[in-house]
Amino acid sequence: MSSKPGALQRMLDEILEEFPRFRIVPKAQSPLSKVLDVGLKIVTLGLQSRFLTSYHTVIGDTLYVPPGWDETAELDRVLTLRHERIHLRQRRRYGTLGMALLYLLPFFPLGLAYGRARLEWEAYRETIRATAELYGLGEARSPRLRRRIVEQFTSAAYGWMWPFRRSVESWYDEALRELK
Repeated sequence: MSSKPGALQRMLDEILEEFPRFRIVPKAQSPLSKVLDVGLKIVTLGLQSRFLTSYHTVIGDTLYVPPGWDETAELDRVLTLRHERIHLRQRRRYGTLGMALLYLLPFFPLGLAYGRARLEWEAYRETIRATAELYGLGEARSPRLRRRIVEQFTSAAYGWMWPFRRSVESWYDEALRELK
């Protein structure tokens, strides 16, 4: 599908209306992002080495973005913003401390992070929905997208937050069925 003119600006306007303090900051300019990067490398034994260069992170009202954000295709940025807006809403719902506790604790910070998995399931469901709306149902059903999202849950990317591949694949299939 072709790019919809102004889609990015419309998305930013929607987010700013809902979250007036929202801002986007490059991770390279964020001391906190650099500290988190080192911590993730330590706890994952170096297996999560792309936090600064490939991952988007919402903390508070700020979206920290990796290098290349401004060069990323407009609809891809809209897709990312839709995912991250879910996290902004979760923080509003649970509070900053509640969100941090859910993200980091239940049950374990690594290997079986049910709280983090629940938060990410909600956000990745929006990623799947946004992919279908922006790029078509075929792209939402693509093996490439499925593999990428399943790996986020079952790999070091998020600290093996839900290492049960079949469970994540079943969740993905359910999210696709909801698109009909």
